[in-house]
Amino acid sequence: MNKILEQALLYDFYGELLTTHQKEVYEQFILDDLSLSEIAESAGISRQGVHDLIRRCQRALEGYENKLHLVERFLSVKEKVGEIGEILDEWEREKKNPEEIVGRIRRISDTIIEEL
Repeated sequence: MNKILEQALLYDFYGELLTTHQKEVYEQFILDDLSLSEIAESAGISRQGVHDLIRRCQRALEGYENKLHLVERFLSVKEKVGEIGEILDEWEREKKNPEEIVGRIRRISDTIIEEL
């Protein structure tokens, strides 16, 4: 997964744990794609200050993920739901045995429940 997408997901899950100031600066960098200089100018702090703040936010968000694994679980469940969609598409195309399809979907749903 690319670094920007990963940081955006971490922010989506854990952003509320940052301070208001941290959220504002981090959103401008990750979500609004502003440069360090642009953020520094609007926040009234140095470019280095913005850089340090963003690094601290990244470390904090990664620390939350290392402890809670919410993004990892979300991506795993998303992948499994995609698998279920593929199985149903395959069934619609090939008209396979419904019992086989139900069994495959049940196994995937069981793994989702175990992960949660």
